Amino acid sequence: MRYWPFAKWTSKARHPVFRKNHDFFKELDQDQPIESYDYVVFDTELTGLSNNQDEIISIGAVHVKDLKIHAGEVFHSYIRPHTKFDATESTFIHRITPQQIIDAPKLKQIMPQFIEFCGPSLLVGHYVGLDMKFFNRAAQILFGSIIKNPCIDTMYLAQAYTEKCWTQYHDQYNLQISYNLGDLSEAYGLPIFKQHDALNDAIQTAYLFIFLIKQLQKQGLVSLRDIFQARSSLNKLF
Repeated sequence: MRYWPFAKWTSKARHPVFRKNHDFFKELDQDQPIESYDYVVFDTELTGLSNNQDEIISIGAVHVKDLKIHAGEVFHSYIRPHTKFDATESTFIHRITPQQIIDAPKLKQIMPQFIEFCGPSLLVGHYVGLDMKFFNRAAQILFGSIIKNPCIDTMYLAQAYTEKCWTQYHDQYNLQISYNLGDLSEAYGLPIFKQHDALNDAIQTAYLFIFLIKQLQKQGLVSLRDIFQARSSLNKLF
């Protein structure tokens, strides 16, 4: 079992917010129009670059409804890690200083608030699997459970969109495409926000998500099931 710093000091009691979260997703109709679902686009910032021992030190999120960003419905919090904070590394990567997190709440306090903010929404992120890995690993340790919100990865949406374009312009393949959030946003002419800030990155991802969904709708991907199934063919190309 890999070492995780919370393991020595937390209980695994089931929190009611997780029961509520699980009830939301006992059944999910995937055949409704993609614009009919509510989404929470989110991003996390970590203490460093270690997959084994990093902790979440910031969460940012914004609601998207009817494929429109609801700027008044945002979530943002710095989080005080349990382990010693490497100020040099985190400041260099995320521009998060010790002063911003020294009095910040711990993840055990913030996590239920974030789950309540998400409610029955689908989650969207760029490389969302990484965010969910750290979030659910901590949730399992802190509360003995994980969240069940289905996730959509804008990186895979971008790959699906690229594949659709290739099928139309089969002689113009570009295998050097960057799927970095900032690079994609710039390539598609989207508003650019300062990177490595959880809320800014969430808003940036929301713009990318809406753009890609609208482009994929033009290609015939109109339901949530279509979006989930679009990834199945990507392994042949990426």
